[in-house]
Amino acid sequence: MRFIGLRHGQSTYNLQYLCNDDPARNVCLTELGVQQAQSAVAQLQAHALTAIYCSPLPRALQTAEIVNAGLKLPLHIEPALADIRSGFEGQPVADYMAAIAHDPLHARVNGGESIADYHQRVAGFLDVLAGRSEEDVLLVAHEETLRVFRAWAERLTAKAVIGLPFENCVPYDFCRIL
Repeated sequence: MRFIGLRHGQSTYNLQYLCNDDPARNVCLTELGVQQAQSAVAQLQAHALTAIYCSPLPRALQTAEIVNAGLKLPLHIEPALADIRSGFEGQPVADYMAAIAHDPLHARVNGGESIADYHQRVAGFLDVLAGRSEEDVLLVAHEETLRVFRAWAERLTAKAVIGLPFENCVPYDFCRIL
């Protein structure tokens, strides 16, 4: 199975280094984020994509809609692709990172999910998606989600991908290694 992972465009919370996992909070793209999404279309047209699956968070959905204006594909909102529930909604990412530093893979704080929980949630969706007939799909989500994509595609552990960087609106081609 092949899919293209796309991290949303730059958001207002990216600039402020704040956590956001609540779809009801209207965290949108910056002007640069809109431009990034528009620029991604040309790169994505080189792929034989059949559908787009998108996180329900506004910054990802806004990115997917901008991209899809050029691709014209079926667009599916997928709750499993929502960003990790950190327990630090609207709070600094640095505070979240400090709270999980003692066990980055398994720590759950403030009612959130651990990175291991998150990997299980996203990988479960990828397993279901891999069983469908669609061959090449675009998945618009978040940096932590792209880490899961990489781990799933290359059969890596969640620990192996902690902290891997993924740029905003750069298409990443993932193919499951058998």
